[in-house]
Amino acid sequence: MNPWKGPHGRCIGARIRLRALLLVMLVAVLARPPAAYAQTAPPVRIGVLAFLGAEVAESIWSPLVTHLEASMPERRVVLTYYDVDGLRQAVQRRAVDFIITNSGQYAALESEFGVSRIATLESPGVPSPSQAIGSAVIARADRRDLNALSDLRGKRVAAVGEDAFGGFQVAWREFRRQGVEPEDFARLDFLGFPMQRIVTAVASGQADAGVVRACLLEELARDGALRLADFKVLSPRRVEGFACGLSSELYPDWPIATLPHTDLRLAKAVATALLSMPASSKGYAWTVPADYRTVHDLFRDLQIGPYAYLRETTLQALARRYWPFLLFFFAVLAGWIVHTVRVEQQVHARTAALREALAQRDAAEAGMRAHQEQFDHLSRLSILGELSGTLAHELNQPLAAIANYAQSLVRRLDSGRYTPENLAEASREIAAQAERAGGIVHRIRAFARKRVAVRERRPLADLVREAAALFGGMLPNAPRIGIADRLPPGAQVEADTLQIEQVLLNLLKNAADAMQDLPPDARVIDVALEREARNYRIAVRDHGAGLAPASTRHLFEPFFTTKPDGMGLGLSICKTIVEAHGGRLWAEANAGAPGMTFIFTLPADDLIP
Repeated sequence: MNPWKGPHGRCIGARIRLRALLLVMLVAVLARPPAAYAQTAPPVRIGVLAFLGAEVAESIWSPLVTHLEASMPERRVVLTYYDVDGLRQAVQRRAVDFIITNSGQYAALESEFGVSRIATLESPGVPSPSQAIGSAVIARADRRDLNALSDLRGKRVAAVGEDAFGGFQVAWREFRRQGVEPEDFARLDFLGFPMQRIVTAVASGQADAGVVRACLLEELARDGALRLADFKVLSPRRVEGFACGLSSELYPDWPIATLPHTDLRLAKAVATALLSMPASSKGYAWTVPADYRTVHDLFRDLQIGPYAYLRETTLQALARRYWPFLLFFFAVLAGWIVHTVRVEQQVHARTAALREALAQRDAAEAGMRAHQEQFDHLSRLSILGELSGTLAHELNQPLAAIANYAQSLVRRLDSGRYTPENLAEASREIAAQAERAGGIVHRIRAFARKRVAVRERRPLADLVREAAALFGGMLPNAPRIGIADRLPPGAQVEADTLQIEQVLLNLLKNAADAMQDLPPDARVIDVALEREARNYRIAVRDHGAGLAPASTRHLFEPFFTTKPDGMGLGLSICKTIVEAHGGRLWAEANAGAPGMTFIFTLPADDLIP
């Protein structure tokens, strides 16, 4: 009888086929490449304000996707494009993890939802990321009656829209400063995007003047779309480093911001990738977050956006618009009482809203401080990485000495040629070398540990000696460091110890790098400590080749470096740390000798005479 035939045999055959299928599936899973697992990680969702449409935005931001995915190969980056209302709704629904938008909408979302910037766009042709966006109010060059913004009272004005930051709101603040309100215009037309519509309306005479983004006229002129001489800018301003026609102040560039629900580890990875992203072919890059308080000041002055609750109709405006109704209103005593009660209720309600808005801002600032602490920690680890490339060599010396003394003891014990004196001497040397190795590791761990920034009063000379000891213990054949302590006895500073050590290690490392081509006996770093008026002055001098004057002017700018493998962040971070302590950092060429001297000051303790 054939065992594979009949009901029992078919059941056995089915189980065998099922086991074979499961085995094939297991092999397929085990053979799956690691990259496939990376695709299972949730994507990084970035919402982008696309005021010119999705196609234009795609061409602008696609290099960002390429760089982020190269920096974080385990994650997929997805860009979604929105208009102003759509991006706000996406933040409200938590449909995105990051947003890229203009300064005005960022300030509104910061107040409403607590979004927090991690980097700011750095555009070419502007003085700085904090001075990048402005408005130009333009008119035809042949309009002799229009030269200042105040001349537009009773005229026709065109703009993009009431919510357009560079297309109306920035200029609105300048109108108000010259005593002109939008209701003073004969007509205010919002034409929407593209912004060239405003230029066309002015050129054709449909509008007496128009509000456009600063540099738009120059861009259109370069493209051959118009003659720059046919237009003029009203109430022109001159800002050093900004070559375009301008009628307003300059405000910060576009930020990229995280949402409250965004994973902090993901936010840190994205911020690190952005700050290391090279400039695009057109000169665009990312830098550390700018200060957006000027945008909040603008909204507060105009009482719009997050400060719309401050807007109350003034009696002057009411009298100008509705004087017949106001005359009747004030004639009725009962109506006046009702109005008074209503205003009182609004004051209470809006005061409560203001407290809530301030609480949200405090929470956002707390998040920014947490991000800064993370960045400081990463900076210290970066310094540690540069200095500890040869750490194994330094630890190998005491460990080799320990091994030699231990082997010597074993040989003496085996041969019977040992004395208590030999044993005591070897034991003392082993203990000393072990203590030396432990000291190296302890100093490195203390410097690299992650903790909340804490300031304490410490002797300044002790801080400098500890940093010099840490530097010398981590670098083989380190230059000799001479410390000239000319401080008064007991001189102390109130400072974050690790941050000041971070500054000193950066300066010592730069000095050592500058003298790497000199003979060992000529490599000397001189550190001088002295009091200067109400400050302590710390000078770190090397004897290297020095720097060209052109390079010296850019030393403390982010991402500027003269080293082939440098990132250009060390001195910029040092300058930020020193200034946060109330001091100043600068560099000088050595007088009458090669090399450079880096000098920084810290406020002196007033208790020291």
